[in-house]
Amino acid sequence: MDSELPKRKLGSTGIEVSVLGLGTVKLGRDQGVKYPNRFTIPDDREAASIIALAHDLGINLIDTAPAYGNSEERLGKLLKGQRDKWIICDKAGEEFENGQSSHDFSARHLRHSVERSLRRLDTDYLDVVLLHSDGRDKEIVEQGALDTLAQLKKEGLIRAIGMSSKTIEGGLLAAQYSDCMMVTFNLNEQAESAVIDYCRENNKGVLLKKILASGHIAADNQQNTLEKSVEFVLSYPGVTSAIVGTINPVHLAENVTAAEGCLPQAARQKGAGH
Repeated sequence: MDSELPKRKLGSTGIEVSVLGLGTVKLGRDQGVKYPNRFTIPDDREAASIIALAHDLGINLIDTAPAYGNSEERLGKLLKGQRDKWIICDKAGEEFENGQSSHDFSARHLRHSVERSLRRLDTDYLDVVLLHSDGRDKEIVEQGALDTLAQLKKEGLIRAIGMSSKTIEGGLLAAQYSDCMMVTFNLNEQAESAVIDYCRENNKGVLLKKILASGHIAADNQQNTLEKSVEFVLSYPGVTSAIVGTINPVHLAENVTAAEGCLPQAARQKGAGH
């Protein structure tokens, strides 16, 4: 059931990722999340099935973070023997314990976080590591957090670095020192398009989060909302890939169908904006 889901180059990194990526918050965390509907964290059989389906549908990008509960540990087991099939995007800087988030962007903590992620995921490198911003994007960059990731990249532990940002000013600053950025972009929220535009002009990758506003856009039950949302974000120049965090196999297949249906042949071959 292999799909022809298009892949795009992640800026100048040499990494190619599918235009949709699989987010894994729901594999490890059900507290402090903002989804419109309650959900149950899938067991190992269900989680393995979702990952296998994602691969069969043509997805090669998987997104996780230390703040996603035990997502990393679970992926370390679920992806065993499959490392060469996946581009792993991880994060650093945010922790989630006892129902509470905390942030630490010191060099010591970021190194500890990346090394811990490598152990949890049972791999010797991470394809992408993004700073998991708490909203103080500019301050985080100015205190040297991206310099720490750059050093870990130099040491061969990371292939590409960047930030999952929350502000325009901070995102634009972070993009200058990054290989790729992750921004919020959907039918309702487009303020961070300035960061996407900068990345396109400077050959940097762009990953999108919340393309369905954490499910809230789809929950509005507007006609063809999914198709409109996916087409809007994937046709925007400079976008590399959009992360979708579903654990529902039907929804995952629908997302992929929407992506395949909205992209012209040229975009399938070359990737919009690249």
